[in-house]
Amino acid sequence: MPSQVTTMKKRDLLSIADLLPKEIQGLLNRAIEMKKGAQSQCLAGKSVAMLFEKPSLRTRVSFDVAVHQLGGHAIYLGRDEVGLGNREGVSDVGRVLSRYVDAIVARTYSHQTLEALASYAAIPVINALSDAEHPCQALGDLLTIKEHIGGRLEGLTIAFIGDGNNVAASLALGAAAVGVSFAIASPPGYELPEQVAKQAQDLARTSGAAIRQVRDPKEAARQADVVYTDVWVSMGQESQGDQRRRDFQGYQVTPELMALASPKAVFMHPLPAHHGQEVADGMLEHSQSVVFDQAENRLHIQKAVLELLLDATG
Repeated sequence: MPSQVTTMKKRDLLSIADLLPKEIQGLLNRAIEMKKGAQSQCLAGKSVAMLFEKPSLRTRVSFDVAVHQLGGHAIYLGRDEVGLGNREGVSDVGRVLSRYVDAIVARTYSHQTLEALASYAAIPVINALSDAEHPCQALGDLLTIKEHIGGRLEGLTIAFIGDGNNVAASLALGAAAVGVSFAIASPPGYELPEQVAKQAQDLARTSGAAIRQVRDPKEAARQADVVYTDVWVSMGQESQGDQRRRDFQGYQVTPELMALASPKAVFMHPLPAHHGQEVADGMLEHSQSVVFDQAENRLHIQKAVLELLLDATG
């Protein structure tokens, strides 16, 4: 029998905080079942629009394959094909796609665009990355941690080295919800957004986790179970590139920093990586790296997410 996961009609996943802690655990368990070969045809006869303002490798391919493996049909709509908010209003796109397809997977520059799309769409909208959050990445990360460090997530610690960006925000919220402590080391001005930090603290009080924001990467990494980093310059921030690279000097994950973590710790990165910037050359091949397992797990967790949001609508 599949793991029990709560379902409802017209449900969106814009933030990982849209999921209850028990639902996150249920998704992780279901993804493990699917990775081991459990079959589902919950999308048979259904179509999913993949509305992407930003280019993508992992997100596009993993969602396309996930829809196919669940028996559905994925339709990719790039930036030039739709002109979201420019050639055609977000409200119109949401209402029109609701007449054609059964869900929208949206990768947008602005989280406000995503929220507007969801408010007008009569079908589930899934955040495939916005400037505020990347919930599917965080769910895949928690799945990877669960696989590599043990069945229980409660009591573990993630050290995030670098920018308090969309990936860090979703990971902090998801970790706090399931009892994983989260320490982020960032230079001044690059901390988690205040609202995210407060929300994570609130979740942590219930789960027993701890949320810390520090300056020193060594302080965050010491005895951590996971050492995690992401790019210093994300898509859309290219004009800030030189300044960001200066500000993040000293925040590179190296074998020496990794050695401060728990002996059984894993190294994680959502990719793409900028070698010689946030990661030292060779870190993706480090003996403790699980980066490519992490990339694979996007497929399995997104199948579980699609099943959760769409199986109940059939």
